Amino acid sequence: MITNLVEGHVIAAYESLLPRFPGFCGCDICRPDVLVYALNRLPARYVASRSGSVITELDLDQHQGRTTIDVVMMEGFRKVMQSPRCGKAPTAAL
Repeated sequence: MITNLVEGHVIAAYESLLPRFPGFCGCDICRPDVLVYALNRLPARYVASRSGSVITELDLDQHQGRTTIDVVMMEGFRKVMQSPRCGKAPTAAL
């Protein structure tokens, strides 16, 4: 099975950063918009084996890998808050 390990890290970053954006809607439209925003801007890290998964996870868990994902996720939160497709009024991010 081929897996993009960045996707799991993006989802985890979404959950950990969500409390920092209290004005964020988080509905079934806005949540995927933030995730897609980030995934389209981060390089994919595909693996097809357990050993590849371990090596890639170690690389992604390094401080720089987490920081890059967090920065892109925060940009995504801000963009979606400024122009939510769900119909909610735009909100200024902190």
